[in-house]
Amino acid sequence: MDSFFNLRAEKQEHIINAALNAFGRNGYKKASIADIAKEAGIAKGMVMYYFGSKKNLYLYLVNLSGKLLIEEIERGMDQSVTDFFDKIKMVSDIKIAMMKKHPAIISFLSSMFFETDEEVRDDIKAFISDGIKVRAEKVFDGTDVSKFKDDVDPKLLNKFILWAGEGLTNDLHLNDNMDKVDVFIKDFYECLDFMKKYFYKR
Repeated sequence: MDSFFNLRAEKQEHIINAALNAFGRNGYKKASIADIAKEAGIAKGMVMYYFGSKKNLYLYLVNLSGKLLIEEIERGMDQSVTDFFDKIKMVSDIKIAMMKKHPAIISFLSSMFFETDEEVRDDIKAFISDGIKVRAEKVFDGTDVSKFKDDVDPKLLNKFILWAGEGLTNDLHLNDNMDKVDVFIKDFYECLDFMKKYFYKR
């Protein structure tokens, strides 16, 4: 991919956004190199020249999107916050800000979570597994878990909240409801407050 990285940054970003949009809209199987090339304004052969194959391009986008999301989280995390639910909200705020700033990346990641094509499925599973571990580390690093009732498993609860959050993201993506994101996130935070009330010690 040296030839791709040697392009001007603006040209790289244009090609990346075209690919993110195509895969985000159509999924791996239905997205075509021809569509990506047309949206990027370059010849189909150049996409293959830069990336070698559709799979290579897709997996490059998977890793790039994950890297950018983690960087945003690391930049935005306030280490002085130690409450479990406040940290969940903080990570969610960062992700929502990224959704508004880079909708193509979130659309792509939402589509990726439900991708079933065998050509890329194993790679996606490994990526998601690593992402869950990283997110758990961000949430639990420096978190005061002593607030929980003795019979509550914070890690299991975190997993449940992660599932709920991904469901929310997917709903926004599938129904093209980004204009309603603030309403959805308000409901999500009310659910977190409800959990906090019943899972914390009195």
